[in-house]
Formats: sequence, C-alpha cells, structure tokens
Amino acid sequence: MLARLLRPLTSLTLGATLTGLLALTGCQAFLDNQYGDSVAPVQGTVKIQGLSKSVSIRRNALGMPLIESSSFHDAVFSLGYVHASDRLSQMVGMRLMAEGRLAEMVGPGALDIDRFMRAVNLKQSAAVLYKNASPRIKKSFEVYARGVNAYLFQYRDKLPMDLRESGYQPAYWKAEDSVLIFSLLNFGLAVNLQEEIASLVLAQKVGADKLAWLTPTYPDEPLPFDEADKLKGLNLAGSNGTSAIQGLGAISSAASQIAQLDMLGVAASNNWAIAPQRARNGKSLLANDTHLPLAMPSAWNFVQIRSPQFQAAGVSIAGVPAVVAGFNGKLAWGMTMVMGDNQDLFLEKVQLRNRQPYYLADGKWLPARARHETFFIKGASPVRETLYETRHGPLLNSVLGERKHMLQPLQISSGYGLALQSTQFEADKTLDAFFDLSRAQNIDRAFEAAREIRGMPLNLVFADAQHIGWQVSGRFPNRRGGRGLLPSPGWDSQYDWDGFADTMLHPYDQDPPQGWLGTANQRTVPSGYGMQLSNSWYYPERAERIAQLAGSGKHDQKSMIAMQYDQTSPFVAKLQAMFSAPGMQQPLQQAIAALPVEQRSKAEEAHKRLLAFNGRLDASSADAALYGAFLQESARLTFSDELGSPDSAAWQALVETANLSYSAQADHLLSREDSPFWDDRSSPQAEDKPAILARSLAAAVTFCESKLGSNRQAWQWGKLHTYTWATDTTQLAKYMSASQQASINAIKGYLDRGPYPAGGDHSTLNVSAYHWGQDFDTWLIPAMRIVVDFSQAEPLIGLNSSGQSGNPASPHYADGIEAWQKGHYMSFPFQSKNIDKTYGNQRLVLVPSR
Repeated sequence: MLARLLRPLTSLTLGATLTGLLALTGCQAFLDNQYGDSVAPVQGTVKIQGLSKSVSIRRNALGMPLIESSSFHDAVFSLGYVHASDRLSQMVGMRLMAEGRLAEMVGPGALDIDRFMRAVNLKQSAAVLYKNASPRIKKSFEVYARGVNAYLFQYRDKLPMDLRESGYQPAYWKAEDSVLIFSLLNFGLAVNLQEEIASLVLAQKVGADKLAWLTPTYPDEPLPFDEADKLKGLNLAGSNGTSAIQGLGAISSAASQIAQLDMLGVAASNNWAIAPQRARNGKSLLANDTHLPLAMPSAWNFVQIRSPQFQAAGVSIAGVPAVVAGFNGKLAWGMTMVMGDNQDLFLEKVQLRNRQPYYLADGKWLPARARHETFFIKGASPVRETLYETRHGPLLNSVLGERKHMLQPLQISSGYGLALQSTQFEADKTLDAFFDLSRAQNIDRAFEAAREIRGMPLNLVFADAQHIGWQVSGRFPNRRGGRGLLPSPGWDSQYDWDGFADTMLHPYDQDPPQGWLGTANQRTVPSGYGMQLSNSWYYPERAERIAQLAGSGKHDQKSMIAMQYDQTSPFVAKLQAMFSAPGMQQPLQQAIAALPVEQRSKAEEAHKRLLAFNGRLDASSADAALYGAFLQESARLTFSDELGSPDSAAWQALVETANLSYSAQADHLLSREDSPFWDDRSSPQAEDKPAILARSLAAAVTFCESKLGSNRQAWQWGKLHTYTWATDTTQLAKYMSASQQASINAIKGYLDRGPYPAGGDHSTLNVSAYHWGQDFDTWLIPAMRIVVDFSQAEPLIGLNSSGQSGNPASPHYADGIEAWQKGHYMSFPFQSKNIDKTYGNQRLVLVPSR
C-alpha cells in the first residue's frame, strides 16, 4: 500500500539512492541484505513489555502466522505486533490516507487527496463508532495498539525500505487509528459516489437529455430518465467551455486517485454456501473470494489465533484487530459488497455575501458552516484552508478546485456547490457486532450479530455444519424523492433523506429449498423491493454463473475450488443470442456486406468465430482474444464520437463507471437499439446498431493482427490480458523524465512482479477485470480465497494473492503469487495433532519484559 502512496517524490529519492548500488552489484540480493534488518525474525525469543505471559508465533510455508497464547489479551497484543511486522508500511499508508495527511510524507503531489479526505472527515466518523463501542471492544483496540507500538519501538531505526527512504517517522498507533482504518474501508464501499461524480462530467459533455443512456441500472430495468430529469435545465457546462460546478475536474481527479490507491469504489467479491442436501458428504460448504485491486501487497493477510477464549483463522486487515472472514471451529463466514447506495451528492446553489458562502434551501439563503483545516506538507509551508458544509454535508468543491498554485487556498465562487451526504456519522454497535460474528458458534448467533452491523453494507453468508444463511447488513437511507443514482438539487427538500430503512426489511435467507445461497454484487432482491438497497448493481453474470454451478449436482471441496477458478463468461452466450436474434440477424449480415472488401472479410471471420466461441476465457484462447478485442472496439466505435478521445474527461468517466457497475457498454451491446449513440456523428450518414457492430467486428480482427500478428493460431488472450503486481511507483515512471525513469526502472524488478498471462474478465467467477474502453491490464482480482468444507477433518483452506509481507526484503513478499495462480491452498488446522504438520516447530516466542 505505502509504495503505492509514496508516488514520484519518494520514488525518485529511492531510485537515485539505489541505482548506483544495483549497477555495482547487479543483483537484488544486495537490496535484501541492505534492508534485511527490517524483517522480523521467525524464531528466537523477544522480550516485550505489555504481555502477561509468553506467546508463540509460528508460520506456515507462506509465512502466514499462527498465534498461540494463554489469554485473549495476549492474543490481541500479539496480533498487533504481527500485523506491524508484516505490513507496517501498509498500515501507515492507510492511516495517513484516512486522516488526509499524505502530503506530510509525500509532498504537494498528494495535497488534493488530502483535501478530499479532510472534507469527507473520516476522523469524525471513527470517533462516533469508537464512542459507541463497548468497553470490551475499546480495551481490545487499546491492547492491539500496544502490540503495534511494541514493534514500532523495537524497529524504529530499522524501518522497511519505503518508509526508511521517505524519511517519514511513523507516529505510535492509537486505538482510534484502528477504527479510522475501519472507517476508511467502509468509505471504500461507496461505489455510487464515483458514479455520481462521473455522471456530472458526462452530463457536461452530452447534456441531461442523453445522460440516462450512459447510466443504466440493470438489464431488465428501464433507463433512469427520471433521475436524469433532476439535472434538466441546469447550466452544468457553464460558459466559455468552463464548468458551472467549481472544481468538478479536481473532485473527479481526486476521487480517481483515491480509487487507484484501492480505497474507493471497489465493486467486487463472490461468496456462496452449499446446504447439506447438495453436499457430496452431507455437510455444509462455504466459499468466499473477495475482489480487490491488484496490488503489492494484497490488502488481506491471513492469520490463525488459538487462545482459551478465542479461536479463529482467516483473513485480516493490518490495522484492525479482527478476523474479517474465515472459520472459528464451528462457524464459517464470508462477505461481498451489497453495492449499497448509502450516500448522495447534492448540487447546491451557492452565492457569496461579504466573502461568506450562502446556499439556497427551500427558498431561503443560509450561511454555510465553516470548518478550518491545516495541511502540513513535506518540503513546503503549511496551508490553512476553510471547508464549508451545507445541511447535506461538506461541500467537496470548497477545497477542491482550479487554482493558480496548488498550495494556494481556494477562493470559493458563486455557482453550484457539490455536497456529500453519507451515513457514516450514525451511532451504532458495528464494532462489537463484527467481533460477535467471529465468535458465533452457530447460524442463529451469526444472524443476531450480522443484524447489528449497521456501519458497513455487506452480503454476509455464513454456515455451520448443518445450516447456511445470508444476511444484508448496513444502513440505507429513505429518500423522499428520487433514487440517489444521480446528483439531486439540494435547494429542494423533496430529495432529502427521511431516516433509514427498518432493519427488519434487510434481505436475508436461511436454508433455502434450492440448497444453496450466493452473492456476487448483483441485485439480490426483485426490482421494486420494499426498501432501496441500491441502483448501482454489478454485472449479473458472475451471480448467474454461481447459480449454474451451485445448482448442478453434488459439491465438495474440489468443486468449490473449481468454481473459484472458473473462467466461463455467461455474457458470451448473451452476445451470441443478440447476434442471432430475429431482428438483428439479417440487418447485421447486410451491414457486414456493405463494408469495404477487406473489412467485410474480417467482419465475417469475427462474426463466425464469436458465434462458435465456447465462452471460456482461458489465457491461451485465441477466440477469447478476439472477443476481448471486440468488446473494446465496440465501445470505441459506439461512444468516442460523442465523448471524445480516450484522454478526455468524458471518456474516462465512461470507463470509470464500467468498472463500478452494470455499464453503458454492456447495455448497448445487448439491447438499446434506439439509442442516439449508435449514430456516428463524424460521418454524413446516420448509422444504426448493425452498422456499428459490423465495423466493430472488422476492427476486432484488425486490432488482434496489430497486437498479436497475422497468424491466428498464435493469438492468445493472455498475451493481451495480463497480471502485473506493480507498485504505484513503477506505474508512474512512464510519465517522468528519462533520468527519473532510469532510477525507478533500476529497482522495478525488486518491487514488481509480472507480467503474467491472465484469463477471465469482469464477468467470470475467477475475476480479472480490466478497464473496458482503455486497456487490457488486469486491475481487479480475487485478492484472497477461502473454502470451508465441514465434512473435512480440517475444514478451512485458503490462499492470498500476494505474499504475507509487504516488505520487499522478506522471503514472503511475493511467494504467494505462484500459489494463488496454481490454486495451492493452505490448510488452517484446528486439531492439535495437525498443527505441527502445517506450522512446524520453528517459532518466535514473545516473552514479558519484567
């Protein structure tokens, strides 16, 4: 995480320092030796103040720890110590991101991210959560913080490479910091925030009349013309090509940067549970693979805890004292995003009166509330700025906007403001409920805990040996008017919130007759359900594939693994059905026949091959490469004449929305024959859908020839579509000077891994999503996988997508990648007789310092 946060400033310092060293030594072993003292030992004895008794830490072959203690207090303390030893840089980076303080370490380049995060005000959200936590949970967070600080104190002069070279000395950890990380993760689920920002960028380009065509809700639902009507009559484009919304470009850019740092709008994850009647061995099964941006390291890390009061194994997030998804000996649980829309953007009419911003509310002009923030910036003087808030929340563009110099405070102007309202400041017992879920011993107790998780909208699926269940958690606003899909006029209270949906309306299910439950970020309730969860559902294909596979035959551990690695896309069959539909078949053939001879032959070839394609997006498949090229080319030929080049703000907004939920690209391919976007405005004649499809088919072959050569047998999807575990540092190198690139490239092989051929796409269970309309680089993957088979002597197996450690000098920095690619799951045993087999006898013993 931190390597992705440091960005060019630290990158250049680090690169300059190490380039000469590598030139002299020619081997990465030198760097391991140079920074080896930052890697904690895996055996021996370490005296630590804060423990009551000795604690044993053993690690499996991939460095995943087993913490064995005689008390829960010591287990939580040791978890803090282990998290810091494995992921200190990641923890520090997430804390700075959440606080809006990245510029203190990175410099001015991170200032707009800080401005955005200060406006969002996660510190206030975390304070509310922490205040309402029980004394028991507060104590756990305090003990965890002491464990983190014990490590920080011991290694204060032996920090990991990225922290050491940045010159930043991390502050000691506080209990509230863990709640802050939790709040940051919750904020990251706000998919519709990015969509609403993107919709304003798109509306400026195409107008409110056409906006609904670019923001579909789901394949079986009408286009949201009612939502787009809220923006009709508003002069969003302003005059002279400028935006009437001050700072919209800066807001969009900052949100995109935060998303690129894995902390906003990650629409992902699969989970499913199989009931005993569908299990080959007569006991329940559960599988979960949470999807996150491809990162080095993964956001997840595995841990197993054995203590008298608490036993659990699964995935955790460094900085949070919890097993987030896993198994506790009796209960298995996992989660996906509900895609809940629990925030709204409000356009506010703003005017200045004696330099004080006022906003319009139901015919009255009210003064905006002021909040002062000071930004400390590495290499520059502090900047003090004023943020303003309306009745709906902070005005994002009161701190984000175009200015003569990035360090100059923004002078807010009259026009439109953009206020963010969210559920994050509500009081509840979410922190206690998460811990109670991890301790639940059966389905009934799991439901009790899950219903109390109000602070995070999740599809929680759980299982014990004989039962399976699903519960939606979170808090969902009741809107007086509108659906919150697109920004609402803030000056009209008809769009305001009116409390929250009753938790009794939250969807749930237990032991359904079909014998399985599963979620994949799809619409899990019928259209028109009694409460509004969202209008921003992810593509339905992954959920449809779960239904196909889970509902067929009997299942066991092997079939669960096969499902997690499945690369068949149901979207292919839908595309083929569209090609072959009675109203499309003949017009498409005529459109192909009307092409110039060379294009006609290519279109015929592509059409024939795509109709015969089996839908398996294997990395070695030539037809999968052609299919992927067709998707990209159809998007370009449908929308580029309206939205501009791939570098334009409108095009980037289209690409961004396709990453988040069901997209205009997919919607146009499968339907919308009457869309105004089929006509190519750059040509004199009026095109229709068959004409654009015919051109796209021909263009797909041309694209493959240009990228993969003329030999069709040599085409492979994995040559276009790849995995690269890269830090943000190396990704930004191409934008720098030749000398800067040389410095960073000198350590690229030390920091990054890849590229590797990738199969699948956004619609396959084994997700490897790319930016539809931009490139084929994988950005989203199953960041971890767990399977629990209650018929097995040791039910839980799992694997991570990168290494356990975030420290490049550690042998467990990248060793999980091969296991993840090949499906080499690790066992997490609960029976004492199996512990040694997995974890061995080598251990680090933490002993109290008297």
